[in-house]
This record gives sequence, structure tokens and C-alpha cells, in this order.
Amino acid sequence: MTNDLAPPLTDRLTRTLRLIGWTAVAGLLIAPAIAMRFTDEVRWTTSDFVFAGVVLLGAGGIGELAVRASRDWSYRIGAGLAVLAFVLLLWINGAVGIIGSEDHPANLLYLAVILAAFVGAVASRFRADGLVLSMTSAALIQAVIGVLAVLRGWGEGSESWPRPVIVLSIVFCLIWLASAALFRRAASGRPAKRSIPTSD
Repeated sequence: MTNDLAPPLTDRLTRTLRLIGWTAVAGLLIAPAIAMRFTDEVRWTTSDFVFAGVVLLGAGGIGELAVRASRDWSYRIGAGLAVLAFVLLLWINGAVGIIGSEDHPANLLYLAVILAAFVGAVASRFRADGLVLSMTSAALIQAVIGVLAVLRGWGEGSESWPRPVIVLSIVFCLIWLASAALFRRAASGRPAKRSIPTSD
């Protein structure tokens, strides 16, 4: 009897989390527009809204793929952490920058982190075992960029230098590695739960 009830409970939880996720995306897009009516401290341009929309809707789409890819919660949480790292990395980099200000050219290097995760995921067809390598590669590249930034003094002279680079490098590396660990756990499960169904 417990087995009969488990799928509906899981489906309800999944639907609830998806609803919360898409509501959060809508809220994050609407909040700045509302804030701009009450304060001059929030000044978003059309390009800011377009950038936020692309990032957040892209993250939501990736989340939907993860839900469809596997019923394994290790896989889903791992994908959620990867999406979180993706969104935060783009958002922080675009808003204030990690290395110096948002205009510092070295910040473009962080695109390599995102590309490593994304290209690796696509190349592995979103299989859990392939995603382990992708997320680990993203963590490694993130760490290398942070080390190079500190050693070469990129962004030197900015406020609190080099603390932001060190702290954010550690935080992002931990998120990428936690995602990799969850995908590794999912990969040890049944093969049917590890990949996005493809049509032949």
C-alpha cells in the first residue's frame, strides 16, 4: 500500500516545487519594476530586464529538463545546485563583478566555467555520470580563475580586495562540487534514472 501512495506524493511534491520555482522567477523579474516606482536606488534598464529574463527563464528551463530527466532526488538536487551556481555566477558578475568591478575584463573568464558545465552536460546527454565530470571541471576552472586573479592582482585596488574573489571562489567551488557529489550518488542508482529520454 505504501508503494501505491509513493508516486502520487512524489508527483505532488514535484508539482509544488515547480510552482514555487516559476513563482520565484516571476517575482524576481517583477520586484525591480515595482521597486523602481518607489525608490531611485533601483534603476534597471530594458537591457537589465532582458538579461535577467534570459538568465532566469533559462534556469527555469534547465530545471524543467532536470525534473523530466530523472525521478532520483539526488539528480534533481544536483541539477538544482548547478542551476543555482549558474544563475548566481552570471548575476553577480553582471551586477557588480567578482574580479574588481563588473567592467573588469577578467570577469569574462567566468564564462569558461559556465561553458564547461553546459557543454559537458550536453555532451554527456545529461547522464548523471557525465554530469559528475562536468561539475567537477566547472569547480576546477572556477578555482584556477580565482587563484590567477589573486596572484596576478586582477581587480587590485577595488574595495576589500582580494577577499571577494577568495570567498566567492570557495563558495562557488563548493556548490559545483556538491552538485558533482549528488550526481555521483545518482549515477550509482538504476540506469533508467540517469538520462533524458531521447527518441530514436
